[in-house]
Amino acid sequence: MSTETYLNHPTFGLLYRVCLVEESQELFATLYAQRLFFLVTHTPAGFQFDPVSRTDARVLLENRLRNLRRQGLSTEYEQLQKVHRQTFQ
Repeated sequence: MSTETYLNHPTFGLLYRVCLVEESQELFATLYAQRLFFLVTHTPAGFQFDPVSRTDARVLLENRLRNLRRQGLSTEYEQLQKVHRQTFQ
């Protein structure tokens, strides 16, 4: 079962989680256009939204794919590969 995560950005509205980047960082995209990407950092003070380019977002997702493949997490790898195809191709 896939869990979808959404955040409400104060300016750009609803964002959906594309992937986990690091322990406290996740990549989000605008829900409808999928053109704007944000690196969201979780801090004790709240959330920090940093805009990233489409190219940088793709690199972050591809790095996550490489890490999953190295760790042998094939189910997560296949799910994220599907997200990659839907988002960037």
